Amino acid sequence: MNVSRLTSFEFGLLLQRVADGWNSGDARQAADCFTEDALYTEPPETQYYSGREALYKFFGGENRRAGDMNMVWHTLVFDEEKQIGAGEFTFTFGDTVHGVTMVKVRDGLISNWREYFYPSALSWDEFTEKNNF
Repeated sequence: MNVSRLTSFEFGLLLQRVADGWNSGDARQAADCFTEDALYTEPPETQYYSGREALYKFFGGENRRAGDMNMVWHTLVFDEEKQIGAGEFTFTFGDTVHGVTMVKVRDGLISNWREYFYPSALSWDEFTEKNNF
């Protein structure tokens, strides 16, 4: 069995491929970054999607989502041994939110995505001003 393990650099490329899919309205590109049985959640059960095809539909499917999406990654960290990472982001789809997602990777694809976010009209720098590292 050939198991693909990502490096930190490849993890960044994978998450950027998801963002590029959302930003261009290409739901298939974004969904194909996830395993067939992936879970995408926003606890506690605000969003819950199971499986690549459910994600494809959630991301807009063939009809695309109405309106533009914009995802920007700020900070990414990845544990290559555990194949678990996290990313801070800003996402705009009508409203703007800043947040963090925890990501598990299996065989080079996202198997679990858990996100937390906060709506804010502030820029990322303003939002994190007192908490910058």
